[in-house]
Amino acid sequence: MNVREEWSTKTGFLLAAIGSAIGLGNIWRYPYIAYENGGGAFLLPYFIALLTAGIPILILEYSLGHRFRGSAPHVFRALSRRWEWLGWWQVFISFVIVSFYMVIIGWALSFTFFSFGTQWGTDTESFFFNNYLGVTDDFWQFGGFQWKVLLPVVLVWAVVYWTMLRGVRGGIERLSKVLMPVLILMMVAITLRAVTLPGALEGLNVLLTPDFSALTKAEVWLAAYGQVFFSLSIGFGIMITYSSYLPKRSDLANSGLIAGLANSGFEFMAAIGVFGALGFLAVQQGLGVDEVVNAGPALAFVVFPQIINQFPALNSLFGVLFFGSLLFAGLTSAVSILEPVIAGFKEKLNLSRRAAVNGVCGAAFLASLLFATKGGIRYLDTVDHFINSYGIALAGLVELILIAWITRKLVDMRQHINAVSDVRVGKSWQLALSLLTPIVLTVMAVFNLFQEWQTPYEDYPLNGLLLMGWGAAIWVILLAFVFQSIGWRQSTQQKEEQ
Repeated sequence: MNVREEWSTKTGFLLAAIGSAIGLGNIWRYPYIAYENGGGAFLLPYFIALLTAGIPILILEYSLGHRFRGSAPHVFRALSRRWEWLGWWQVFISFVIVSFYMVIIGWALSFTFFSFGTQWGTDTESFFFNNYLGVTDDFWQFGGFQWKVLLPVVLVWAVVYWTMLRGVRGGIERLSKVLMPVLILMMVAITLRAVTLPGALEGLNVLLTPDFSALTKAEVWLAAYGQVFFSLSIGFGIMITYSSYLPKRSDLANSGLIAGLANSGFEFMAAIGVFGALGFLAVQQGLGVDEVVNAGPALAFVVFPQIINQFPALNSLFGVLFFGSLLFAGLTSAVSILEPVIAGFKEKLNLSRRAAVNGVCGAAFLASLLFATKGGIRYLDTVDHFINSYGIALAGLVELILIAWITRKLVDMRQHINAVSDVRVGKSWQLALSLLTPIVLTVMAVFNLFQEWQTPYEDYPLNGLLLMGWGAAIWVILLAFVFQSIGWRQSTQQKEEQ
């Protein structure tokens, strides 16, 4: 049997775990979610969701990986042989996510280069959608590869492939130790510069002025739980796999608290920087902040270039800092999303690390080619929406039901956590995971379905939503059952780790 890799230090694990949590969504999703759901008042449901769902699930997943010493399929098989499919469901969710996530990182790499001399010009929207992406007119018009996108995607894949080949210590941990401190310094610099711009206070007032009436709306609380759930990398096998590389004596509860609070602190800092910059843009253009605010790719690749254009000096430097931070945040998240997939196949098929990395990265690269076509942004948007809404959250819900109600292992996991941790978890932790969080996730799923049936997502054609959206969400489950039916290959001789 192969000797299992381990993190060299607790700091290395924490930087990798925080790097996984801190991704593109922290920078372009959280600020808009907070603005849209009560501004400063959103902090209350957000921190309640963090303490009652986010950190408890994070600690639970740390304990699962640490106790059973394996990937998600291995862990759920150890809990119950009939539930191995849940681990494969999470593995294939990660596979689908990384296939389009790498393309967005490619965009960030391109725009880091475009920042030199603000090469996007004055019409940033036309530059992004027409000149750079070359978006087609129809959903099913693929339009062939967009080479401006494909080439940076190939470069990003080369870096990630090289990192994954070098394993946990030499690859993921080393990358995280280099990129995470740099990323944090870059975001501090961005935030300090943004809040000192003329008009920054206008943006901060919009973000932080509390609308307490929003606290009476169910959708605001659901948005808080959804943001916490998606931003902590829980529910798709990452933290289970990462914690399986921890030494046997590791403080799980303290690590979960540090990672959860660090991620939230970064999100809040990013929100201040983003809205300071949006306030500056609004003042420069003589508009209200609500007229320039946006979320997702449009915020990063259309609105921020507009902001950078308005800078009185050193606009190229600010552009490099901003898009470089997106690039680094994306890279640390990408390697974490790939690792549970690689670990799952490596253990199931008894592969060397090199063979597993070659197979997984090769297949994911081929899948990512779809999103590097001229119609790719529509397919990316559709798959992202359905996998996030009906993949991650549902997989997390099923995980909690399995552990709390079917195998009834929550007490055992609590004892395991307390045996190795200085910070002890109590019965409130069990209550949150067995009742509160499953109820919230169930309500979220029902609410999302209701919204889906009311209004088709982005008014995309029904056949597109069925094939690219629901199709992706259903296929990952079907593949999970297929891989559960495959027998585990037992090692007949010790294989060399490569």
